[in-house]
Amino acid sequence: MQSLINKKIVLGISGGIAAYKTPELARLLMQEGASVQVVMTEAAQQFVTPVTMQALTGNPVFTSQWDNSVGNNMAHIELSRAADAIVIAPGSADLMAKLSLGLADDLLSTLCLARDCPLLIAPAMNKQMWEHAATQRSAERLSKDGVTLLGPASGFQACGEVGMGRMLEPVGIAEQVIAFFQKKTLLGKKVLITAGPTFEAIDPVRGITNHSSGKMGFAIARAALEAGADVHLVAGPCDLPTPLEATGRITRTNVVSAKEMHAATLAATNCDVFFAVAAVADWGIAKPAKEKIKRNGKEAPNIEFVANPDILLDVAKAVKTKGGKPHPYCVGFAAESTDLEKHADEKRKRKGIPMIVGNIGPDTFGSDLNQLLVIDAAGSKKIAKAEKLQLARQLIQLVAKKI
Repeated sequence: MQSLINKKIVLGISGGIAAYKTPELARLLMQEGASVQVVMTEAAQQFVTPVTMQALTGNPVFTSQWDNSVGNNMAHIELSRAADAIVIAPGSADLMAKLSLGLADDLLSTLCLARDCPLLIAPAMNKQMWEHAATQRSAERLSKDGVTLLGPASGFQACGEVGMGRMLEPVGIAEQVIAFFQKKTLLGKKVLITAGPTFEAIDPVRGITNHSSGKMGFAIARAALEAGADVHLVAGPCDLPTPLEATGRITRTNVVSAKEMHAATLAATNCDVFFAVAAVADWGIAKPAKEKIKRNGKEAPNIEFVANPDILLDVAKAVKTKGGKPHPYCVGFAAESTDLEKHADEKRKRKGIPMIVGNIGPDTFGSDLNQLLVIDAAGSKKIAKAEKLQLARQLIQLVAKKI
């Protein structure tokens, strides 16, 4: 799935050691279907060469405002008019200061001032430079002017220091560029999501779990963020990175057992939409052993089960009406081995929720692909097999219309 098909990106590079990451960013943007036109400052050429960027993008690199290869000799006008967005990575303290004051003394700063498309900047500098009052003023002015800042992040810096100011990794910048172009149908909304499996301990080293990878729930979290929502992700044990973490609009709570997930979820129901995607264990162990259970010949230990709390049912019971609609709007998930539509709709009615989503096919767990069957009071709608992020985006748009 390519998320930037037909998008034209002007990729600006200013002077900073983080420029060594920009070739990878260009490759990722192109991999998502974008065409990339690079514009470099004089200082940027000390860190990465125009030859490198031209070889990667297949387009000539512009470095001078006096470049006469453009028919009307106005590169700063022509480049910005053809672009869907200008992305600057790295964005140095100097460039941010100039742009915040409307100064334009080279091609990159001039085309930013002359643009009629969005501007996104990934700041990159030493932590003291980032924390300096002047840089913070620049960042604040740029934000007020409608410029989108991507980061920065905190971490190890080229100077040997550790702190805020490090440029986001290329994959993180690319994800945020993709998110920028998604429809903001959940802007200002709060979304709560459970994802992944739970683990019910038998003893300190053994337990009961399931095959859920968490990929669908995490994809929905990313799609909700892309749609402008603030997201609280309650995640069972799964090895997945937090989606779009650098946006600062996602809170992740890690849990292990069903009871822990229940407590974390019920404490966060002040939201507009709740997606119960997690594969929660229906039963837990009544009395987990405090020490490892030793094997005693061929006899199996007697394990007593107890019903776990029903997270979706308890959230649904707490739903209130806001503006004539359920608040939060609850979306359940159902994984069935037979009669998916029948059993899923029965579950929807039993839980008292407006919508349930059925996973189609036995190979859903762990796969990057899925098929969905969306069921509400009006009937059912099948979403064809696709990557889980693509399905998540379609589901988010369906839910946005409902609320």
